[in-house]
Amino acid sequence: MTLARPLFAALALAVALPAAAADLSAPRMGAWGFDLSGRDPATPASEDFFRHANGVYLDGLEIPADRSSFGAFDMLRELSAQRMRAVLERAVADPAPSEDRARLAILYRNYMDEARIAELGAKPIEPGLEEIRRTRTHREIARLMGRSAKGFGGSVFSAAIFDDARNPQAYAVYLGQAGLNLPDRDYYLEPRFERQRAEYQAYVERLLTLAGWPDPGASADAILAFETKIAKASWTNAQRRNRDRTYNPATPRELARLAPGFPWSDYLEGAGLSRVPRLILREQEAFPEIAKIFAETPLATLKAYMALSLTDEAAPYIAPAFDNANFDFRGKVLTGQQEQQPRWKRAVALVDDQLGEALGRDYVAAYFPPESKALMESLVADIKAAMRRRIEGVSWMGAETRARALEKMSKFSVMIGYPEVWRDYSGLRMTPGDLFGDVSRAREWDWNRLVTRLDRPVDRREWSMTPATVNAYYSSTRNVIVFPAGILQPPFFDPKADMAINYGAIGGVIGHEITHGFDDQGRKSDGDGRLNDWWTPQDAERFKAESAKLGAQYSGFEALPGVFIKGDLTMGENIADLGGILLALDGYRASLKGAPAPVIDGLTGDQRVFYGWAQVWRTKLRDDRARQQLTTGPHSPPQARVNLPVRNIDAFHEAFGVKPGDAMHLPEDQRARIW
Repeated sequence: MTLARPLFAALALAVALPAAAADLSAPRMGAWGFDLSGRDPATPASEDFFRHANGVYLDGLEIPADRSSFGAFDMLRELSAQRMRAVLERAVADPAPSEDRARLAILYRNYMDEARIAELGAKPIEPGLEEIRRTRTHREIARLMGRSAKGFGGSVFSAAIFDDARNPQAYAVYLGQAGLNLPDRDYYLEPRFERQRAEYQAYVERLLTLAGWPDPGASADAILAFETKIAKASWTNAQRRNRDRTYNPATPRELARLAPGFPWSDYLEGAGLSRVPRLILREQEAFPEIAKIFAETPLATLKAYMALSLTDEAAPYIAPAFDNANFDFRGKVLTGQQEQQPRWKRAVALVDDQLGEALGRDYVAAYFPPESKALMESLVADIKAAMRRRIEGVSWMGAETRARALEKMSKFSVMIGYPEVWRDYSGLRMTPGDLFGDVSRAREWDWNRLVTRLDRPVDRREWSMTPATVNAYYSSTRNVIVFPAGILQPPFFDPKADMAINYGAIGGVIGHEITHGFDDQGRKSDGDGRLNDWWTPQDAERFKAESAKLGAQYSGFEALPGVFIKGDLTMGENIADLGGILLALDGYRASLKGAPAPVIDGLTGDQRVFYGWAQVWRTKLRDDRARQQLTTGPHSPPQARVNLPVRNIDAFHEAFGVKPGDAMHLPEDQRARIW
């Protein structure tokens, strides 16, 4: 019996039990950190390493009906959700809760109170719908679009507040293209998404009917035509990755001259940004055409679009008819998910989204031991040292660029587990029996928090993920890597596991995030986080040539019949995966301090590092979910994340005896030598 299958069964059973009965302990992977019984002995590592490392496990893995994918990440997310649920139920039971715990308890109870939600029906959104009905001009619509930044609703442009990429000590307002209610412009334009377009049109009609909007069928036709025009004007996701092209400062007056068809002053007033003297435009070349489309669209269509956007976004928080319609389209049609998740899971996700640090403080106290943080700090130090050695030794880089790269590495910082300073939620009001109002107030509170700090220095201690999140990230403007407590569990991280597995798993993730600072876009920021060109032209061209080798490999990978990975869209993540594995291997070897690596169950240290990486990507996706990821996402599918980077690594060929003629073999002159 494998370790993986009982873990899956336990998690599947746990969701049906009260939180008190759930197993909240961390999973274990085999006797020393790797699930040997999950391997496929019939598939040699030299033919398909992903299948070799995970095949038997994947053969026995069934995607739960309430999921569109399942695997290592999802199992940890199940565990994290169970733990957050336990924290929330303790808050609900607390007779004298703190202010934050009271907020947690109210929001959680409100989401779980299905009877109250059903009783209210569509009443929570009726004031918003009535306001849309009363609009008489395009200017009034633009003002409502601006207000959507701090609440519910749609807009043809998006506003956000981030660190200024060229002045990372300050915040800036970024404006971007928006307006699409399908996942990507391709869904409107490519023949292979014809079914999804038809289903979307039916969904729009269904929602507008539920909302009592007049002539919902004709409105659905008009909305789809309107959004299709915007899709044609919009940049692709690959184009939007280019940090040089998406940094275009402008004053409000300059913006009005660039895209005169849109009432910018009304939009900015609605968003609370009327006094902002400078904006940064992302997809600048798309602005004039989208503004023109807005100006030429009849008011009736814009009003129907706004009603649809409000209703679609609010659906999970109002009457079951809306919620069910939303899941039938966004869950079943777009991702292939068969059943809606249990309500408690969605309640936990909402609380984590709106009050994540209030929830995270108790989560960390209960489930993140100090020794885990200490070991992570040691691992990060090893991987950072490995990256410095890589920079010092890489053959294609000249002395000037190398010095700047080492300077950037010297300024790298790391945050592990949880923030140093917890977010203060003072002033955020939660009201019993008012779920939609709670979410509305939380969104407005957060937007106002961002707007009011525009004149203040950037808070470099702030996190962009909550502590319970099963993920990690690199911030180019802050030059920091961040690892929430949620991901620091097996199979990613286990203090009791063989260290080769830890290096291959969480070490690979650490290396992945560090490499993001030197991928095709992260490399454009210096050690202080400032977007500027610090590379010599010759070194930049050599970097691009090596990256192109990697991109071609991914672009040739057929993930679904007739559907290939977009190598230009996934380039940054692919470079980071390759760098992550290389740094993990370097870090492990250095940790041995010259001693030979132990052999465990016949496996060498190098082999176990590669197994550690492969194990964290053992995942299945439903076809519709995979199709959406391949269209919109920056990450390659699991099999590619394992097989494609290791083919570029000499040590992989040596560790598993990969020879010319083997499927995993890649000739040395075709291997990408980036980091």
